[in-house]
Amino acid sequence: MTTAHINRIGTAVPPLDMHAIFVDFMNKVQLRGKFDRVFQRMVGRSGILHRYTVLPREALSMTPTGEDIFYSPGAFPPTARRMQAYERLAPDLAEQAVAKLDLQGQEAGITHLVVASCTGFSAPGLDLILARRLGLRGDLQRSLLGFMGCSAAVPALRLAQAAVLADPAARVLVVNLELCSLHMQETDDLEQALLFLLFGDGCSAALVSAEETGIELRDFRTALLPDSADLITWHIGNDGFDMRLSGKVPGLITQTLRADLAAGNDCGLLRGEGTQAIDLWAVHGGGRSILDAVETGYFLDKSALEISRSVLAACGNMSSATIMFVLKRMLDTAEKGRRGLGMAFGPGVVAETFRFTMAG
Repeated sequence: MTTAHINRIGTAVPPLDMHAIFVDFMNKVQLRGKFDRVFQRMVGRSGILHRYTVLPREALSMTPTGEDIFYSPGAFPPTARRMQAYERLAPDLAEQAVAKLDLQGQEAGITHLVVASCTGFSAPGLDLILARRLGLRGDLQRSLLGFMGCSAAVPALRLAQAAVLADPAARVLVVNLELCSLHMQETDDLEQALLFLLFGDGCSAALVSAEETGIELRDFRTALLPDSADLITWHIGNDGFDMRLSGKVPGLITQTLRADLAAGNDCGLLRGEGTQAIDLWAVHGGGRSILDAVETGYFLDKSALEISRSVLAACGNMSSATIMFVLKRMLDTAEKGRRGLGMAFGPGVVAETFRFTMAG
C-alpha cells in the first residue's frame, strides 16, 4: 500500500531580525508613549524573541526620508508598493528554502509543485516564477493556494499526499512562503499594535514522495469552529492587507478542544483516540495565547508544545510556514515510530489537522 512521506524539509528566514527594531519603532513613532507600560508588558509576555523581515533596516524609520524607507509616519506604502516588494523579494527567500533540500540534479524528477502564500499576489505567480528559477520540467503540475492564512500548510500537504497516492512515482515540492512584514498598518490602537508584534517573514520547502523516509502523512481532518466567521479576517485594503484577530479566538479553541476530548468521537480531531495516542504535537504557533489554548483545551503537559513554543520564540508567527518549521525540528530529532498530530488554525475559524508517524 502506497503512503506519502515528507522526506525532507528546508527552512529559511531573512537576515534582518526586526523584533527589537519594531518594538522601538512602535514606542517612538506609532504609540508615542501611549499605552507604553501595557505594550512593554505584552512584549515580554509574547514568548517571541526574534522575528525576521525581508525589508532593509532603514524600512522602519523615525524620519520620512530615504529611498529604503518602507514605513514612516504619515507615509505608509499603498498596496501596490507592498505587492511590488513581494514580487521582488519572495522568490529569493523561496529559493533559499528549496536549496536546503539539496535537490541539485534531481529537478527533472519533481512532478508537482504546491505553493501556499497569503501575503502577496502577482501573475505570473510565485509558482511559475519559482519553477523557472529552479529549472523544473515544463509539464510540472502546479497548485497555488492563496489567502488561506496560517492554516494553509496543512491543505498544501494534503494536496501533496493526494498526488502521491494517485501516482506513487510523483515527487511533490511544497513551498510555504509568507512576507508578513509587508503588511504593517499605521495605527495608535494598542490591540492592532499587539497583532503586528506577532508576525515575521519565513519560508519552508518540503519534498513529499512515496519514499518511506522522514514523516509519514496519515489522515487529514478539518473542523470549522462554530460562530467564528468574523474572528479571524484578512482583507485587501488600499494600505496593504488588513488582518483582524479577535481576542475571543483562544477561548473558542480551548472550548472546542475540551468538547472534542470529552466526546471521544472517532469523527473528532483526536479521532476518538484521546491525547495518550499522540507523542508529538506539531501545533502552529499563532501566538502564545493560541498555544496556551491548545495546551489548556487538551490538558497537555507543559512540555508537549515545547517545539512549537521554541519556533515561536525564534521566528514569531510566519503564518503558513510556521508549522513546517515545527515539523522540521521533529524531523531532525524525533525517534522512529513516534506518532504525532499536526494542527493549525486559520480564517473561518478553521482547524486543519493531520496525523503523522515518524518513519526514520
